[in-house]
Amino acid sequence: MRNVTLPLLAATLPVLALAAWKYPATKTVEHTDDYSGTKLTDRYHWLEELDSPETRGWVAAQNAFTDAELARMPERAWVKQRLTELWNYPRTGLPTKEAQWYFYTKNDGLQNQSPLFVQEGLTGTPRLLIDPNTLSADGTVALTVTSPSPDGRWLGYGLARAGSDWNEFHFRDIATGQDAAEVIQWVKFSGLSWTHDAKGFFYSRFPAPADGNPKVFTRLENRQLYYHRMGSNQAEDRLIFALPDHPQWSFEAEVSPDGRYLVITVSQPGLPGNAVSCIDLQDAHQPVLGGPVVKLVDSFADTLSFLGNAGRTFYYSSNAGAPHGKIVAQSLDQPAAFTSVVPETADTIEDARLSAGHAVITYLHDVTNRVAVHRLDGTSVGDIPLPGLGSVTAVSGRSQDTELFIGFSSFLTPGTILRYDLTDRQVRIWHETKVPFDLDRYEVKQVFYPSKDGTRIPLFLVHRKGLKLDGQAPGWLYGYGGFNVVMKPRFAVPPLVWIERGGVYAMACLRGGGEYGEGWHRAGTQERKQNVFDDYLAAADWLVAQGYTAHSRLVLDGRSNGGLLLGAVVNQRPDLAAAAVPAVGVMDMLRYHKFTVGAAWATDYGNSDTSEGFKYLLAYSPLHTVKAGAKYPAILVTTGDHDDRVFPAHSYKYTAALQAAADPDSGPILIHIEANAGHGGSSGTSPVSKTIEDWSLRMGFGAHYTGWGK
Repeated sequence: MRNVTLPLLAATLPVLALAAWKYPATKTVEHTDDYSGTKLTDRYHWLEELDSPETRGWVAAQNAFTDAELARMPERAWVKQRLTELWNYPRTGLPTKEAQWYFYTKNDGLQNQSPLFVQEGLTGTPRLLIDPNTLSADGTVALTVTSPSPDGRWLGYGLARAGSDWNEFHFRDIATGQDAAEVIQWVKFSGLSWTHDAKGFFYSRFPAPADGNPKVFTRLENRQLYYHRMGSNQAEDRLIFALPDHPQWSFEAEVSPDGRYLVITVSQPGLPGNAVSCIDLQDAHQPVLGGPVVKLVDSFADTLSFLGNAGRTFYYSSNAGAPHGKIVAQSLDQPAAFTSVVPETADTIEDARLSAGHAVITYLHDVTNRVAVHRLDGTSVGDIPLPGLGSVTAVSGRSQDTELFIGFSSFLTPGTILRYDLTDRQVRIWHETKVPFDLDRYEVKQVFYPSKDGTRIPLFLVHRKGLKLDGQAPGWLYGYGGFNVVMKPRFAVPPLVWIERGGVYAMACLRGGGEYGEGWHRAGTQERKQNVFDDYLAAADWLVAQGYTAHSRLVLDGRSNGGLLLGAVVNQRPDLAAAAVPAVGVMDMLRYHKFTVGAAWATDYGNSDTSEGFKYLLAYSPLHTVKAGAKYPAILVTTGDHDDRVFPAHSYKYTAALQAAADPDSGPILIHIEANAGHGGSSGTSPVSKTIEDWSLRMGFGAHYTGWGK
């Protein structure tokens, strides 16, 4: 058994960096963890105690130091002003329909949260139904899940506070705007699925804490599926399904479109596929909540996404023997036998739904979308025309209706909502967004570059028309590369600010994502994770080699899994860029699975509980690969003190290690910890004001260290 103290955590680390930048003091401790017989010293382990006086003091000191440094950067104020101006445009969300009602969000421009509107019929008068901006002074209460009851009486809706993923479910009478008395608590990562009699719904929750207070950062275990009957207290809810022998397994449940079945999809950490079970809600012996749980697929070998049913035939999107995806059917009378409905193609299925006897499939073709329609006998109806090359943000529509709404955007195309009818096959614009920016002066390119092993990687470029390729333009390189997430060309305000001043915005479509199906995803997971880093490194070097920017003019950007990406590549190539802005990153790869929802990420990462996982995670873990004495670029780490998805201590410990190890000639190593903020970004709960502030911090920082505008 060995006792190893990693170089970045050693007591003999250089202290010159501290003298050069006068970072706040960070104490060290002699904490060790045992990984399959190898003991590692973690000198910043104490920062995992987020609520301790010492950690709070460290956070306050780091924020004060960062604020003082950022105050010396005039770019921050200009960026914030321009972001605020450009963000101030009206925008409307994709409509959904239930009974006679259409629901959609609408934001005037700078409202922190988007209010929810309802109208009766397609041409009805919009009426404000829920304004989350009235629920907190700073806009940190967000509207999350919305689910109207089939009879059109109730809207079930979720509220999240201070950026947390924890939700409370409330219920509003759609006609009167009044809330019911009941509240559902202890909910995280759950929808609510109504029974077709509209008397109640199914939802998932976690056990209530013993003291009645939610533990924000507690490791999530023992998920439970309940049925709640409207008009009752949550304590009376009926437990429908649980997996007490597998506390870390997760599941989702939804009522089939015809109301007959409850379909339960189960996944487990470390396995890429899922199992499927169902309950017959009209079982003759238990007509209210149905019969026993029937296992339909129990192998966890492949991913099956339930789309809907026609009687006793279930339809799924599946990757079984089809890494690009296919549509299959399963008879409940012979659940082991699947028949092909729409076979695999060269394009990847990103999303699919059943509508009025048709399969509506959103495909990816070289990271842009097309939408195809097939009858359920497999015959093709054709593609739905889209405005151009870009991204389908979502498709909505009731399964029994011929009406579909399609959200579309691209880097230089603000959100457009299309209405399509499966009967007449006509596309009409339902809403088109306008922004106060001359988009015609800029262009989007898609190029392909070789990674280290020769793999062809897509890269999107956005910049001013006629850009001179002399290496003088400031570059902004975004990457993610994980969890089957696709980096598609979508409209956003921050890139406009960068390109307006002559910069180049680049987005690399790295392995680990879902751009080319499951094979592309798996090529960036577990022991293959280095492929993701190689893809990103190659993108940066390609941009420089082609004259789009220079290493001294480049900013690296990534958040969450993308924050991990930045931590890894900056350690491997400290010379890669002038600045890096890793946000809410997963930085301690040896302990990530011990916090909040981290255990579920083992499918992509593996974990250090196995000797094999420990070996490959240690090789790239940002916390454990910081190089003592390396000349690092300017780095601004950001996180939120209520981020209960990626534990804030990841960022704390990584920053402390960098500050202790970096050469004194490195750029500053700063961290900003936002109060009353969570994961942001994809969580969709950040108020606009905090989002603008976050971007002004990070983009202003990057602009300063690339000499932008000088």
